[in-house]
Amino acid sequence: MRTELRITATAGRLPQIHAVGGLAARRTSSADAIDTVHLIGTAATPLGGDTLEITISVGAGACLRVRSVAATIALPGRETRKSFAHWRFEVAAGGELDFDPEPTVVAGGAEHDTLTTVSLEPGARLRIRERVQIGRIGEDHGWWSGELTADVGDTPLLRHRLELGADAVTDDRLSGPRALESVLTYPDERKAESTGMDSARLPLASGGTLYTRTGTLLMA
Repeated sequence: MRTELRITATAGRLPQIHAVGGLAARRTSSADAIDTVHLIGTAATPLGGDTLEITISVGAGACLRVRSVAATIALPGRETRKSFAHWRFEVAAGGELDFDPEPTVVAGGAEHDTLTTVSLEPGARLRIRERVQIGRIGEDHGWWSGELTADVGDTPLLRHRLELGADAVTDDRLSGPRALESVLTYPDERKAESTGMDSARLPLASGGTLYTRTGTLLMA
């Protein structure tokens, strides 16, 4: 299955939503008057062989909050275990996007690749939170890879890639993580901070921060 979803936020208008395939979105109320959209699965996706193309665009002066109603479950297909999702985030000057969906759970035997592309104009504001869990209860052999590319205008902001799962390059019997939380915030002037060996927030050279935590399970 091929899924295409586009959400466009424009100042002074309700967010516009165009969806085809296994993922849709609904405008939801917000007590603080910030436009909020919830992602909704309309079919079992991603299955092996599925491709998801999602674009979220926020115009000048617009503010958009994106959430989801449930976790995403990546499952193996009959002919292939691998599925793919490409997330594109575009935020204009004076626009603000807060993206924080429920986690992606990669079921045993599934492989899920994610490419995230972020394009910001100077003066844009952004927070993207991503959470991934390898395996459902009793499972330990799914695999996930995530690549994140972010730019502010023509200036590179971040190039980041991680893998989780039994076939990941960094996996081993002693410390192989099965859960990831990642938060990209721009702008953000907080200083570097780490907690133990598995959690850190690092400032980026072009502004903003990247927080990363790995472990066995996601925190509540």
